Amino acid sequence: MRFRLTVASLAMIIPLTAAAQETAPPDKATWITKEEIETVARAIPDGDRNIKVANIGHENFAVGIVHRGKTVNGSEGRPALKLPPGQLCGRKVDAPPATGGTPAGITHDNQTEGYYIVSGGGTMFTDGYIANGTKIDMTDLNGPTCFGTAYGVTRKIVKEGDIIIIPAGVVHGWLDIPDHVDYLSFRPSTGILTPGWINPALKK
Repeated sequence: MRFRLTVASLAMIIPLTAAAQETAPPDKATWITKEEIETVARAIPDGDRNIKVANIGHENFAVGIVHRGKTVNGSEGRPALKLPPGQLCGRKVDAPPATGGTPAGITHDNQTEGYYIVSGGGTMFTDGYIANGTKIDMTDLNGPTCFGTAYGVTRKIVKEGDIIIIPAGVVHGWLDIPDHVDYLSFRPSTGILTPGWINPALKK
């Protein structure tokens, strides 16, 4: 994987959000090196992995590295994610539309994400709504998250160098990936994860 991230790129993908979270003001910067990104990526080759979580005063800020393999119609071709029992979420409907649904949609209740595509690409979908989804609290990753079939989405092909900003509560997911996609995810949130958290792979 190649990681080419400039200060200008960071400025574009870090949303300037505010929250009423009461925390001590930070007094130091958090550094994430290219070597640390690669260490986490090697230790956990697939899926979504946070690297570090920083206190930025009014909220917390996590940075993750995500790898997704070949995906067809929302299915990545690896064992399905085993989710614990959850709560009903999304739009509650007695009979979802018979057609037009997009599988593998997700929303995060309190976490905004900014994606910077560093390698590969594919077709993403955003917007719309999830019907009769299942909510799970992803305590080490994104906080409360709704999974399910999405309707009324926008589809767009994304490629290396593209940036996508996904506000908290907005549907998103990957529909088709011809080969792979790797991206950095910048995640401000209202106290979803613990400030100072470091991926265990960096502690070895």
